[in-house]
Amino acid sequence: VLMLFLIGLELRPALLWSMRRSIFGLGGLQVLITTIVVTLVSFFFGLNVYQSITVGLILALSSTAIVLQSLAEKGQLKSEGGQGSFSVLLFQDIAVIPILAILPLMANQIDLGSIPLAEGGHDSHSGGVASLPGWQQLLIIVGVVSVIIGVGRFLARYLFRFIASTGLREIFTAAALLLVIGIAVAMDQVGLSPALGTFLAGVVLADNEYRHELESDIEPFKGLLLGLFFIAVGASIDFQILAQNPGLIIGLLAILLGIKFGVLYLLARVFGLRKGQEMLFSLALAQAGEFAFVLISFSSQNAILDQSVTGTLLIVVALSM
Repeated sequence: VLMLFLIGLELRPALLWSMRRSIFGLGGLQVLITTIVVTLVSFFFGLNVYQSITVGLILALSSTAIVLQSLAEKGQLKSEGGQGSFSVLLFQDIAVIPILAILPLMANQIDLGSIPLAEGGHDSHSGGVASLPGWQQLLIIVGVVSVIIGVGRFLARYLFRFIASTGLREIFTAAALLLVIGIAVAMDQVGLSPALGTFLAGVVLADNEYRHELESDIEPFKGLLLGLFFIAVGASIDFQILAQNPGLIIGLLAILLGIKFGVLYLLARVFGLRKGQEMLFSLALAQAGEFAFVLISFSSQNAILDQSVTGTLLIVVALSM
């Protein structure tokens, strides 16, 4: 949730417009082509259509945290390959939102009258808003989203200006966390993804004069929670699957890296990256990403993927990273 809020803060309209060709062209084609190829391979391995598409969408993403950190450490972030990688990662981060919306629609047990972005499937809100008629749910959702946009566009600037005038950094940090957590809880209460709400709030606040203060205050908390998240992921990996099927796991890992590298290298050549830069670009993004863990868990909750598939996917994703 915090990661998507910070990503939203980066999506200033001017930045998106200046990088539109690489973000939506290079990034969009990478996600589309990789999803199609991985879906076909998954279907070949015996998964049904919905499961194959789900696996394709999950594995099309790369690791924002690892790639940007690695490129920054090596001084390659400003290079042609680094900027291309940043553009693709930016599109992938944006793509997480529609993917979160699409996955429940493919769940076998989905209720067509329910809210498609409900966290954890349609059983996650058995009462409250979920028990209301569909048109009332829609009105509440539109109202909550409108309040988020309205507060972000018109009230947040004056609120943060007042808080900044106190000179107490702790209050500013508390207010920033309250904003993120409050929006996440509000979205969860109306049956929408908390990540969607905070992403929307980040986009709305992208032009706010206190954007950099928000980023710097929330960044440490994101880092701590991301660390806990990776620890939890590591603890959930079933190494018995790796011990029982080492050949299968290594083979799937090689197929994944080969597909992503091939698609990325082809697109790098098509978009005119210089010699050497296309290798940096392709190698940097060839792994799976941290959002794969979120989407695997989300798919399991919605009964799209069974335990054996999710266990195998978790190992392949972790090893690729």
